[in-house]
Amino acid sequence: MKKIFTILLFLSIFSLLSALTYKTIRVFTPTVAEITSEPITVIKVEPTQIEIKKVKGYDDFLDAIGHQESGNRYDIVNRYGYMGRYQFGNSTLKTLKIKVTREAFLNSPDLQEYAMKQLLLYNKKKLQKYIDEFDGQIVHGILVTESGLLAAAHLGGQGSVKKWFRTGKIRKDGNGVKITSYMQRFSGYKLYL
Repeated sequence: MKKIFTILLFLSIFSLLSALTYKTIRVFTPTVAEITSEPITVIKVEPTQIEIKKVKGYDDFLDAIGHQESGNRYDIVNRYGYMGRYQFGNSTLKTLKIKVTREAFLNSPDLQEYAMKQLLLYNKKKLQKYIDEFDGQIVHGILVTESGLLAAAHLGGQGSVKKWFRTGKIRKDGNGVKITSYMQRFSGYKLYL
């Protein structure tokens, strides 16, 4: 019984390794009657290089945006008065119906994360027809993705993204950062919003 288990284990591992190397190898699976008491020959299989590409998700997106905006610091205010990890302005918080003092906002990472999720949902709703129509296409020389559009809307507002689609005009923020740079930099994240 031990030999049968050993043979089946070997065949399973060999089948898995052969599948990982992308080569078609026929595996003979013997029946119990065909198993003999012959010793098993172990074949050493050299691993091949397999490129595994990690899918960048929602948390990766937030980390990247937060790093770009504030170095992922919740307690920071820039020279224009934008606050927190994602650099929210008072008008954006008002749009999201979040009424809070500056101190309370800066001292609440949970509130900042909630605000970011609400902003992403709000912008996605406003840009849904553009996402549906252009996701995966090149527009004005830029590959359009949902995450890229939502990042651009975070930087310059969803209205500036719509205007870019209509006219090709590229809005910049107060620091001279173009919305198209955010479209490119934050392209390809799977957000599942």
